[in-house]
Amino acid sequence: MDPHGSHSGKLVRDRIPQIIREDGAEPITYTAGQQEYRDRLRDKLCEEAAEVWEAGDDKAPEELADVLEVVHALAADLGIDTAQLEKIREAKASERGGFAERIVWTGNR
Repeated sequence: MDPHGSHSGKLVRDRIPQIIREDGAEPITYTAGQQEYRDRLRDKLCEEAAEVWEAGDDKAPEELADVLEVVHALAADLGIDTAQLEKIREAKASERGGFAERIVWTGNR
């Protein structure tokens, strides 16, 4: 079942239709409604995270930048700007720590 109704396709960056036209093709697009947009951003986040997983160390920074772009778009759609998002991240890091110490938990005794 298609979670986006009868529409297929995928969410693309804003300049992609222009780039397709410059390459000599005519893109078929539509503008997603609010809920579809949010759902497709969530899908895109998973897709981009998978690309980070698959990337070698040389390509990982570019893929991480893609993840960050989607994170920023999703946060904005939820009404959270980049500064607010960073404050939330800092608060969680302060309370629970980050990942710098490479700790792997395997359960409790």
